[in-house]
Amino acid sequence: MADNDTDRRRTEEMNLDELREEIQSIDQELVELIAQRTYVAETIAAVKEEQGLPTTDEEQEQAVMERAGENAERFDVDSNLVKAVFRLLIELNKVEQRESR
Repeated sequence: MADNDTDRRRTEEMNLDELREEIQSIDQELVELIAQRTYVAETIAAVKEEQGLPTTDEEQEQAVMERAGENAERFDVDSNLVKAVFRLLIELNKVEQRESR
């Protein structure tokens, strides 16, 4: 309960412009993390190609989705939303991997 009181006070102290600036900063961080994740996924694709491995790894995809759901719960975020974002990221990575082969 104390956290909610602190959050409420913090929100009251910030004006709309400050809140929008905070969202803008968070959005930039999200894009940076997506770029970083995409780079790592491209590296994975290169390793898979070198080793003759298939583009799709259902077991790994399931593990990613499970972690996404667990992280959503840990941060009290809608797990369906988080899983939808990760599903999209996975699909985009798979498309890029197929196109690069």
